[in-house]
Amino acid sequence: MDSKSPNIILILSGKGGVGKSTTAVQLALTFRKIGKKVGLLDVDFCGPSIPRMLGLEGKSVFQSPRGWVPIYADAEQTLAVMSIGFLLKNRDDPVIWRGPKKTAMIKLFLEDVYWDNLDYLIIDTPPGTSDEHISVMENIRSLPVLGAVLVTTPQAVAVGDVRREVTFCRKTGIRILGIIENMSGFVCPTCAECTNIFSKGGGEALAIHAKVPFLGCIPIDPQLTQALESGVSFIDSFEGSNVTETFKNIAAQITSS
Repeated sequence: MDSKSPNIILILSGKGGVGKSTTAVQLALTFRKIGKKVGLLDVDFCGPSIPRMLGLEGKSVFQSPRGWVPIYADAEQTLAVMSIGFLLKNRDDPVIWRGPKKTAMIKLFLEDVYWDNLDYLIIDTPPGTSDEHISVMENIRSLPVLGAVLVTTPQAVAVGDVRREVTFCRKTGIRILGIIENMSGFVCPTCAECTNIFSKGGGEALAIHAKVPFLGCIPIDPQLTQALESGVSFIDSFEGSNVTETFKNIAAQITSS
């Protein structure tokens, strides 16, 4: 970590498949859009999908006298990315490591990457509450941690898992910035009408119950899915969309918290 320690935001989810990495990427792109210099650290060793989402697959990191140099997602070098995915030969290679090796890699990412004066460092963590989470917490105690954003979907099973994340944050002393309800309805690509495929309101109800901020609902948008598959910035390509406006509102809430 460089001399200017960034504000750290943890992205957490109780279970996989709720769009945690998608949320991390869109928040990073939104912060960059409003003029912030952002780092995105992917410590989800079981599913390091962020390089693909940002069109950075095949890139290689290297060491400099100041430490590991992250991969930049833009020519202006305002979005720096570090992921275990950059150290794998191809996307199908699994990370078959025991806990101590994962812990050592997380420590390396947090201490030996030359982020070069960031405003925010967004950390995409694995789902659940595993060794990786404890390793992250241990290595950021002395750093300015803004807090955690919890991601859920409307279904009761996902909301129930996020309750455990709330408890985890409180036991480890991590401030909860708020809860995002992802996949909250489906946006028709033809008429832009939003239809609730799953139930709705579970994330907001949990936020009220836990007495933490509810940051917003993110609908399913086929254009967002396509942008992630092709490594294109959705935030830049669809500025007027409901999803983009919601992420702008979420970023504004976080920066003012």
